[in-house]
Amino acid sequence: MRYDAIVIGGSFAGLSAATYIARARRSVCIIDAGAPRNRFATHSHGFLAQDGSNPAAMLATARQQVATYPTTTFMEGKAISATGELGAFTVRLASAEVVEGARLVLAYGISDELPDLPGLKERWGKSVLHCPYCHGFEFSDQRLGVLNMSPMSVHQAMLIAEWGPTTLYLNGEADADETALAALEQRGVKIERATIKALHGEGAALSAIEFSDGRTKEIDALFIGPRNHLNSDIAQQLGCALEHTPFGSVIRTDELKMTNVEGVYAAGDITRGAHSVTWACSDGVMAGVAVHRSLVFGAE
Repeated sequence: MRYDAIVIGGSFAGLSAATYIARARRSVCIIDAGAPRNRFATHSHGFLAQDGSNPAAMLATARQQVATYPTTTFMEGKAISATGELGAFTVRLASAEVVEGARLVLAYGISDELPDLPGLKERWGKSVLHCPYCHGFEFSDQRLGVLNMSPMSVHQAMLIAEWGPTTLYLNGEADADETALAALEQRGVKIERATIKALHGEGAALSAIEFSDGRTKEIDALFIGPRNHLNSDIAQQLGCALEHTPFGSVIRTDELKMTNVEGVYAAGDITRGAHSVTWACSDGVMAGVAVHRSLVFGAE
């Protein structure tokens, strides 16, 4: 079967795009590998009417709702390649299945590149965190930390101080410059220079940082700003332009979420440096509407 649109990625951005395409009574195939970025978190915050909800449950409900539209088809699996042009795209899955469509929406998300620090990965999304707007309130006035990972870590530490007493852990790296040190001091951010050996705590909770010199320091939440990478190279295969940020590459889109390749749209974390469920859904809605408009009026 040939679809009006193929959506690669079935998380918040992809399902939002598919919803609007389906509501316009156009056929849409959603290809989903089943590994959303926020699968490590038990609660999602900041999304209206769903604040504090479990993201997996939110996605399950959204999937059920999208599936009620008769023009919607789901395919489980990983899309590994895409070729074609406006009106005639072909997507191949790892299973060797092939799907054809007139338009293509890329929403396959990103993966975080976590530092190789004992005790960190098992706490990711629970007490080792990325976004203070998503998780900071729940740790208000507790002992907070920021792991130095890039020049942006100083900025992150100054921001995190809004939620509670904060320490910037340099982890053996060189001190920030005098201007940054002065700004940190003004914000009340403490600096710990020693190399970190491991994170400790019961279960997914964080209670202490152990240093290579044998000392430990109590802590309740550690914020990090890791690099990330796109979950697929399909955008590059199609010739979509990328932009490079301090944390990784994103796909360049216009205000309608269309890439520089006619008929190819992109939405969600793969298109922006700031990430949240709200932005992902907003991007998906815009992409879905733009896809439908292009099917009606042609490329604009």
